[in-house]
Amino acid sequence: MPIRGIRGATNVTADDPDLILEATRELLEAILKANEHMRPEDVGSAFFTVTEDLAATFPAQAARQMGWSMVPMMCAREIPVPGSLPRAIRVLVHWNTETPQSEIKHVYLREAVRLRPDLVAAQ
Repeated sequence: MPIRGIRGATNVTADDPDLILEATRELLEAILKANEHMRPEDVGSAFFTVTEDLAATFPAQAARQMGWSMVPMMCAREIPVPGSLPRAIRVLVHWNTETPQSEIKHVYLREAVRLRPDLVAAQ
């Protein structure tokens, strides 16, 4: 079975654990909704990054709270590119699916829509 990558991103207003977890849950729920046949048991792994101004909690904790307890996950720091979106949370979800790449829906929320306007407009 092929693995497809689903990208997503969002941001928060402050480095607060509750805000980070809430935004991450919102992002993952939007990814699940946009990719209607996706189930947590079909997720091969998830890789989260946060910008250097976020350190209050791990975004993966939100996924575990949603029941993704068996999904291997990792969190890392994003490259601090000057002028990049602050307080950003990004995710790359590896989904085991027969869904063609052309039908995968990537999700960008809040100010993160500016990161990939081409993908947001295609939705």
